Amino acid sequence: MNKQIKSTLKKNLEKRKISIEKQLKKFADKDKKLTGDWDTRFPQFNGKESGNAAMEQAADEVEAYANLLPVEHSLELRLQSINNALKKIKTEKYGFCEKCQKKIEDERIKVYPDAQYCLKCKNN
Repeated sequence: MNKQIKSTLKKNLEKRKISIEKQLKKFADKDKKLTGDWDTRFPQFNGKESGNAAMEQAADEVEAYANLLPVEHSLELRLQSINNALKKIKTEKYGFCEKCQKKIEDERIKVYPDAQYCLKCKNN
């Protein structure tokens, strides 16, 4: 892979990383103790209701929190994959399959710049 293509892919990865971090910051905070982990904030509604309305509001908070957990997890995985690809670029291991060590197809790496496996290994 030539340096120009690698540079372009690196820039794309860095843009994706920033985008994912922006998405996560909307509803989660970085865990200060565990690198790469984010913690979803529990939603806090206005709290002005009482009685049944307060119970319904509490249920809505729990539901909103439960709905955000899988989104957080999915974004964390994407971010981890992007960070791994950026590390590989620095070590010259970028673009090679983690399973068979062969070069990942150019078409695949251009579409999916944080690919870890060639198509053959990915499909097996």
